[in-house]
Amino acid sequence: MPAPQCASCHAARAALRRPRSGQALCGACFCTAFEAEVLHTVLAGRLLPPGAVVAVGASGGKDSTVLAHVLRELAPRLGVSLRLVAVDEGISGYRDAALAAVRRQAARWDLPLTVVAYADLFGGWTMDAVARSTAGSGRSRACCTFCGVLRRRALEEGARLVGATHIVTGHNADDMAETVLMNFLRGDAGRLARGGGLGSRGEGGALPRCRPLQLASQKEVVLYAHFRRLDYFSEECVYAPEAFRGHARHLLKLLEAARPSAALDLVHSAERLALAPAARPPPPGACSRCGALASRALCQACALLDGLQRGRPRLAIGKGGGARDEEGPPPPPPSDPGSAPGPADGECGAACKERCE
Repeated sequence: MPAPQCASCHAARAALRRPRSGQALCGACFCTAFEAEVLHTVLAGRLLPPGAVVAVGASGGKDSTVLAHVLRELAPRLGVSLRLVAVDEGISGYRDAALAAVRRQAARWDLPLTVVAYADLFGGWTMDAVARSTAGSGRSRACCTFCGVLRRRALEEGARLVGATHIVTGHNADDMAETVLMNFLRGDAGRLARGGGLGSRGEGGALPRCRPLQLASQKEVVLYAHFRRLDYFSEECVYAPEAFRGHARHLLKLLEAARPSAALDLVHSAERLALAPAARPPPPGACSRCGALASRALCQACALLDGLQRGRPRLAIGKGGGARDEEGPPPPPPSDPGSAPGPADGECGAACKERCE
């Protein structure tokens, strides 16, 4: 049976049916529609004001690659300038290849690229060192939780380094639906109450963050990358298989088989569950050690690094979604970060790759 004509241009043969609407479109019309929807998301949500300097969290994966490409196409209409910021977590056998893809993208699109490394920001600690410090403890799955905390801080520092006024990340609808499911399964009312929306406004001195692809399904992100012939890195992080997010992802696929709109339904449910701005607690203060935004005496990153230096890494997700920090002054950084022993005392919550951004 021949493919139907494109429902938009009525000239070319359709190359796909959109997962959300079932509309038959050719590749060119699909890409145009996808870009128009991202533009509408940015404009309707007032995510990126004209004149903004935007730091794009670039991991080399499909989501961040599609995001950077779409924003580059829309930048003249939005009146923004783009900077690529990549994070080197120090994961051997994985991150080097991903960074190579980011560098190819930056050169091809003529966009400035800045790479920030965990080792430089966190006193020599890398994700491989964190993994070694928890090896044999039975809590190695916490690697993704630790990485999520450190990656968020690294992206913030990288954005400030390039003079950015806003940060954008490549989270799509499936990513956000998985996060909502994870928060439900953990009973994390604090994160559910703060969830929803297309990003954060940057209270307390943090840079505003947004997710322009939040309403786009993962399938459509992949299709866009295919039709635009984008070069991206597709290998999974070596620490991802044990992440809790994998269980949420599997559950989401089962839900989508029974109800195709399940992912977007979960995204919109998070918007309805979130507390109204007037009901939210006041913005947190500053970390007593680094000055970053924190709801307790120590921010999550400093609490984690303090625990690693003590040989007792602690990062538990509580009712408010915060980290349990330890009191007392920090000891001097270890001469060999990879030798720090001790069990991790947390459950894996954040995801690897660009989902930790």
